[in-house]
Amino acid sequence: MNKLDSLKSLYKPYRYTIRGKCTILETTSGNFVIKKKPSNKDIPGLFNYLKSRNFIYFPEIYNDNRDDTYIYEYIEDNDVINPGKSEDLISLVALLHSKTSYNKEISEETHKEIYENIKNNILYLRDYYLKYYELFIKEIYMSPSHYEFVRNYSKIMAALNFTERELDDWYSIVREKKNERISLIHNNLSLEHYIRGEKDCLISWDNAKFDTPVLDLVKLYQNNFWELEFSTIYNRYLSITSLSEQEQKLFFILISLVPEIKFEGDEFNSCKNMRKCLDYIFKTEQFLKPYYATDTDN
Repeated sequence: MNKLDSLKSLYKPYRYTIRGKCTILETTSGNFVIKKKPSNKDIPGLFNYLKSRNFIYFPEIYNDNRDDTYIYEYIEDNDVINPGKSEDLISLVALLHSKTSYNKEISEETHKEIYENIKNNILYLRDYYLKYYELFIKEIYMSPSHYEFVRNYSKIMAALNFTERELDDWYSIVREKKNERISLIHNNLSLEHYIRGEKDCLISWDNAKFDTPVLDLVKLYQNNFWELEFSTIYNRYLSITSLSEQEQKLFFILISLVPEIKFEGDEFNSCKNMRKCLDYIFKTEQFLKPYYATDTDN
């Protein structure tokens, strides 16, 4: 008998649905969500910590005695399309950060390592795109994806240059600092991981950890940049909790990193990847512009 069969035998569901990494059991005694235990995460311990910080917006675990799975309460998402859902999500995230934040003493190497990792990423992307530019510019008859890339190459380079300048500026601010604010972060934020129903919940906590709250904002932006009006979401976040100058700058740097375009497979997918990258650059530029506006822009 496999794991699912044993659970079906125990709960006697009249219907079960596999949804991503979860299995939803519908039974006469209620509905449950079955999910494999992460190998390196004590989810019950995590939820107990959140309760101790007066944060209760997660699904209850009904049974954690099994070796391989957790059995969660099932919460129906009653408001999937409502445009206010993203603002309610970020309100929960801001609450999570504010209730679990504390200052941690760090070594000089901490910010240096962040700086060097991002700098190396920028250098890699610059070389990566230069290689493709030099290859495509020699083509007499360019494919649509190659033409679109060459036409927008200067835009991609400008975005990388901006990110590098901001990174250098950020490091000049933080290089002498001896402490950093950290909080418990969800670390896998997307609209799909927020349920708004009888009980508002963040789900899928397998990647949660203590780190800078900036990473949650970055992940949400990258996962849902196109369908969200992020300026509204960001302002809602700041109305509940704050970011320091260095945290805000790091957030802007991380979302400004140009995605890596894959020119692989068929031409349709290459065009699709190219368009998505350009949309990301333009959308990010639009979001950041008010924060870098000067009097001469008026």
